[in-house]
Amino acid sequence: MMTGMGSAALVLLGAYLALFFWGSAINAREAHRPVWLFRHARGGDRLAALGFRAAFALALLGSLAWRLMPSMGDLDPLRSLQNSMWIGLAGLFMASLGAMLAFAAQMSMAASWRIGVAEGATGALVTGGLFGFSRNPVFVGQLMLLLGTALAVPSIPTIFGVLLFAGSALVQVRSEERELRRTLGPAYDTYYQSVPRWIGIRERSLQ
Repeated sequence: MMTGMGSAALVLLGAYLALFFWGSAINAREAHRPVWLFRHARGGDRLAALGFRAAFALALLGSLAWRLMPSMGDLDPLRSLQNSMWIGLAGLFMASLGAMLAFAAQMSMAASWRIGVAEGATGALVTGGLFGFSRNPVFVGQLMLLLGTALAVPSIPTIFGVLLFAGSALVQVRSEERELRRTLGPAYDTYYQSVPRWIGIRERSLQ
């Protein structure tokens, strides 16, 4: 049976997804162009796009599916961990922090916000705020959100969702880096060399 921490984590995940779509609509209005670029994805980028969708679906619906199929859920060796209050509390805290980080980073991108990669659609380079500690704070926050959800609702689907997201993010980030370097040139090279891909401290000034 799902604990209160698990239920709260799933509500938080659902709320984040609602804010994600709402924020994307706001960013699209500021950019005066669509921000969803997944329809242009090919090859590995298309697989990454599918991976992102599947990761969030597994996190949000995976454990709920076990409740509808108890005979399958009983075979999940991780469900017994749902009885640990401390694991659930740590997961809920991590999920909350990740959701705030991801949404704050998304909104700070404003007109530069994009979902996916497409030639000539990178937007202006954002280097301030959270982007001074990570070149991809949205992905870092989303990974924390999914990992926290997996701790609060331990199950094979939620853990697999985390792994699927991590692999998809790595593919997506590498494609974005190639396009940003091609489009923005030296400005992006300087940023690339001074700020880590995931998280860390700025090594030197971008000036």
